[in-house]
Amino acid sequence: MSYGTATRDDIGGLIAFWQVAGENDGRPVDTPDAVARQLERDPDALIVARAEGRIVGTVIAGYDGWRAHLYRLAVLPSHRRRGIARELMRRAEARLAAFGVSRIDAMVLEHNELGQSLWSSLGYTQQSDWRRWVRGV
Repeated sequence: MSYGTATRDDIGGLIAFWQVAGENDGRPVDTPDAVARQLERDPDALIVARAEGRIVGTVIAGYDGWRAHLYRLAVLPSHRRRGIARELMRRAEARLAAFGVSRIDAMVLEHNELGQSLWSSLGYTQQSDWRRWVRGV
């Protein structure tokens, strides 16, 4: 297993990976242009795990100068329960801590029981007094 950051050469593989491994309900469809913009804006944010050169896990550790956010934590179903998500999170949290952040948040769908179990095991707690508001552009 190797870990590193995604590159433009990974865009097609990332899109395909998230279609299989990601939680995609209620969210905009990932596009190559959107991933390319993310990589251009913050090339170190998208952390990937690879097995035999193939993407098997991802997390985006974003920091906007004010808040730290985690997105697209996903592991290929055939590679789950091997510690990949934990290692991705260790790397993501270290990256964000280097910015001096005091809090990290993650968006997890309410019906994503597997995701909620993982986040809870990593020490994250639900923030019940907030609701997310969204609007398409």
